[in-house]
Amino acid sequence: MKIFVKVKPNAKKELLKKVDDMHFVISVTAPPKDGKANRAVLRVLSDYLGVPPSRLEILTGHTSRFKVIAVH
Repeated sequence: MKIFVKVKPNAKKELLKKVDDMHFVISVTAPPKDGKANRAVLRVLSDYLGVPPSRLEILTGHTSRFKVIAVH
């Protein structure tokens, strides 16, 4: 399953907004440096989906605000 995410780093609060079944907007407090925001996005998404973060993989968008994440 693929999920499309728009990331907002350096936010005041961590927040997940579901646009539809496959699209999300995720705000994280982590800065977009050294992969911190990517790890925070995976953590927030894994909490929402109820799966461990190890089952999520960023397919595209490692350095972009728009990411495609696979759920294994």
